[in-house]
Amino acid sequence: MSRIGKRPITIPAKVQVTIDGTKVLVKGPKGELSRDLPPYVIVSQEGEILQVNRRDESRTSRQMHGLCRTLVANMVEGVSNGFQRRLEIQGVGYRAQVQGRNLVLNMGYSHQVQIAPPEGIQFVVENNTNVIVSGYDKEVVGNTAAKIRAVRPPEPYKGKGIRYAGEVVRRKAGKTGGKGGKK
Repeated sequence: MSRIGKRPITIPAKVQVTIDGTKVLVKGPKGELSRDLPPYVIVSQEGEILQVNRRDESRTSRQMHGLCRTLVANMVEGVSNGFQRRLEIQGVGYRAQVQGRNLVLNMGYSHQVQIAPPEGIQFVVENNTNVIVSGYDKEVVGNTAAKIRAVRPPEPYKGKGIRYAGEVVRRKAGKTGGKGGKK
């Protein structure tokens, strides 16, 4: 039995869950999410608790059990509390700012890079170098943060670029100052 899959999901007071066959709809103060789950699992609600069970003991059902429980738990967590990813910008002259809803990045290119947020995503910039991506859908928050990081990933020699908060960038040694030329 999946250790993750058999854990129950508690539903907060302000969250409503509707189950229609394999479709799960979750409404809360932050927004509304729905997902079609595979037919290998059954979602049942008993009062303030959601339980995800497998239909049978086939290999695919066992594989999907923990995944589907985590997806439903993330939906409940997202509409009640929300998710956020923090990014740090390092490098001389590299900075970020919010114009309207868009994120504008100055990353050493000949032009500014503008990133428009998907629906349900907000950008906050602190000290011109810390970007916070927040929203209620964990998958969209992570993908948006990854797209921002891909504008200028951290490079291994000086460590300049955009990195996740707490990310450790392995550094490489540069060129040695040996003599060149003919002998």
